[in-house]
Amino acid sequence: MYKYYGLAAIVVLLDQWTKWLIVKHMEFGERIGLWDPWLGILSHRNRGAAWGMLEGQMWLFTIVTLGVIGAILYFYHKEAKGKPVLQVGLMLLLGGALGNFIDRLFRGEVVDFADVLIPIIRYDFPIFNVADAALTIAVVILMIGLLIEDKKEKKKVKQ
Repeated sequence: MYKYYGLAAIVVLLDQWTKWLIVKHMEFGERIGLWDPWLGILSHRNRGAAWGMLEGQMWLFTIVTLGVIGAILYFYHKEAKGKPVLQVGLMLLLGGALGNFIDRLFRGEVVDFADVLIPIIRYDFPIFNVADAALTIAVVILMIGLLIEDKKEKKKVKQ
């Protein structure tokens, strides 16, 4: 049951290491093109939630994040036992939540750096980081896991 905590730790470590690299080696606003114009590293800061919403509401983020972490831990230990897909999803969610929480706690802002342009629709995707990517992947995995579990439950009822 505890083996998946390592996944959350890897997310936090990778997230904090990449953010440290950005802060240490790039000026704010500096951009390094990796595959221009579609992919680059842009030193950016976010004082709000996703897409800069609720900027400056640190007290709210602290309360919400602590609640989310508590809920993740509760569901991990009470509902996800023996369900590896849900366990992986919850630990990715935990790692992502902790990664951005650490930034808010110690920097007062979140360091973002992944700059992606989707050329087909000419959409400049909001700048994000490893924690944000882990959160997004976690939601997809959790949705798949819940669909799998729902299907299993319906099969049990039919038998």
